[in-house]
Amino acid sequence: MRLENKTAIVVGGGQQPGDSIGNGKATAVLFAREGASVAVVDKDGERAQNTVDMILDEGGKAFAFCADVTSEISLKTMVKDAHNVLGRVDILHNNVGWSLAGGDSIIENITEENFDNVINVNLRGMVMTCKHVLPIMRKQKAGSIVSISSMAAIESYPYVAYKTSKSGVIAMTEQLAYMNFQYNIRANVILPGLMHTAMAIDTRVTAEKTREQVIAERDAKVPLGKMGTAWDVAYCALFLASEEAKFITGVAIPIDGGASVRRG
Repeated sequence: MRLENKTAIVVGGGQQPGDSIGNGKATAVLFAREGASVAVVDKDGERAQNTVDMILDEGGKAFAFCADVTSEISLKTMVKDAHNVLGRVDILHNNVGWSLAGGDSIIENITEENFDNVINVNLRGMVMTCKHVLPIMRKQKAGSIVSISSMAAIESYPYVAYKTSKSGVIAMTEQLAYMNFQYNIRANVILPGLMHTAMAIDTRVTAEKTREQVIAERDAKVPLGKMGTAWDVAYCALFLASEEAKFITGVAIPIDGGASVRRG
């Protein structure tokens, strides 16, 4: 019960249909299993409620909220409503992001609209969420912010908007850390590598490439032999959000099966 009597907002806690659990849903469920009361936030209310139902079925405490991360007003309202229900906000988990699904491409083909689509969700949405959670945490003199970036931020990655936005999440996290030392607020960021999630797999399945081929190609790129799962990300988020990480702030942690240290 590492989060006993804690409260958490998990933005991106719903999940699109697929053959595996997503990072945000797994994190919300794990936080609840470890004792937290969880505000599960998603643009799709039904998806948020599905995660809440899973938590409630296991005997946990959770509440569903809708918010559009591209709208500051929507995020401000969500934070206010979640705070009213939870009573305080000990943990903010930012788990939003897309690439190909948002129209991302190589720089030669990127359009202004698609670049903005990806940046607004992946980076601006996190900035605005933090903007409205920080006053609560500063008043409490305590808080933990855990955001999801990607190994694409530091590896060779072909699609320009995703790489740019996820690099920005690392910079945002570093700034959150050094601007909030005096409030006892910690900020850290997770860099997932190749993960077996519905979003990662489904967007790469085509008429020429089956799901099995996509999975096999991605598995072959991982030094440990197989892609990670959302639970690998969730357990790292749990550690960073808990008191076990009370002396850790401003760090970026790869969860990538060893890809970041492979050479040649």
